Amino acid sequence: MSEPAERAKKLDAVDELAGKRAEFVLDDVVYLDGNSLGALPAVVPGRVEDVVRRQWGELRIRSWEESGWWTAPERIGDRIAPLVGAAPGQIVVGDSTSVNVLKALVGAVRMAGEGRDELLVDATTFPTDGYIAESAARMTGRTLRPVAPADVPGALGDRTAAVLLNHVDYRTGRLHDLPGLTAAVREAGAVAVWDLCHSAGALPVGLDEHGVDLAVGCTYKYLNGGPGSPAYLYVRRELQDRFDSPLPGWNSHAEPFGMRTGYEPAPGALRGRVGTPDILSMLALEAALEVWDGVSVEAVRAKSLALTDFFLECVTAYVPEGRVECVTPVAHEERGSQIALRCDDAGDVMKRLIERGVVGDFRAPDVLRFGFTPLYVGFADVERAARVLAQTLA
Repeated sequence: MSEPAERAKKLDAVDELAGKRAEFVLDDVVYLDGNSLGALPAVVPGRVEDVVRRQWGELRIRSWEESGWWTAPERIGDRIAPLVGAAPGQIVVGDSTSVNVLKALVGAVRMAGEGRDELLVDATTFPTDGYIAESAARMTGRTLRPVAPADVPGALGDRTAAVLLNHVDYRTGRLHDLPGLTAAVREAGAVAVWDLCHSAGALPVGLDEHGVDLAVGCTYKYLNGGPGSPAYLYVRRELQDRFDSPLPGWNSHAEPFGMRTGYEPAPGALRGRVGTPDILSMLALEAALEVWDGVSVEAVRAKSLALTDFFLECVTAYVPEGRVECVTPVAHEERGSQIALRCDDAGDVMKRLIERGVVGDFRAPDVLRFGFTPLYVGFADVERAARVLAQTLA
């Protein structure tokens, strides 16, 4: 047995999160794509069957009250809240990340007020965030300026209405300075909007602690909610009375069953709701979140850093020198929960890795992405992934 394999065995033996693996449906593959789609929590299939057969099949319309369907968006939001460092009553679940980015960004511009005619957006953002930001700028009559996150403090000014940033870069896994950038944005009198898709469930976020104004995130990555599971919107409590959503719907009305022609927003974060909730996927997400019972985000972060450190050590030990280049920052304070390796033939390499039971993903033109979900990825998985990568590249 190689030295890295021996070390992996010892690390797995003292892993306090190792028992969580049994709560997921996993096969013999090494699954390192949880940063795209989390694995299936074992409790979900039975829960969804109950929702379909009993709640829908037997109770039918009564389930809106008797099964708690109506309050699911805010109830599940409160379940997500501690995972992103938020107190209850500030997160509502529903719609897609894209829709919630639009709500947050237009709402931010409206809160910023007149005289602030510029939006800043992360120049390295996931494409959809950029598309939505461009549309929001057109809708609100503002101009849009892409800026690298590190350059945001110098780009802020009296014209800045809102800034849309990613907590973790989806391609490289770089972790951006949420506390520092949020403070700079707020000091400039602008509104900070954060996309947490690649950080929620992988590391501490501290929305309340750091005074984040608005945030959005998906639930199908590190939160394991399932394909297309609903996203969420965070509105800081102090701003909720001022939050003016560009998508008012009957579900966010103060009196939803009053059927009034005039719109009056519901109090609090509920005004982030729009239409009828997607109950099947929402309740699957609620069941999936049970795997977080008894788990601290701090413990997850500690294991995440240990896993990614170990992966880089194994890559160095096994992979021929110069064959890959790590584009993820080595410093812990600058790293999310993924490792991105640049490789000339990355697309073909990833196909061959998947055929050999190591599942990551590829981002054009030349990046291999490996996501590390501490709840079900172990150190032996990491060692195996690096060893198979080396064999594939040989």
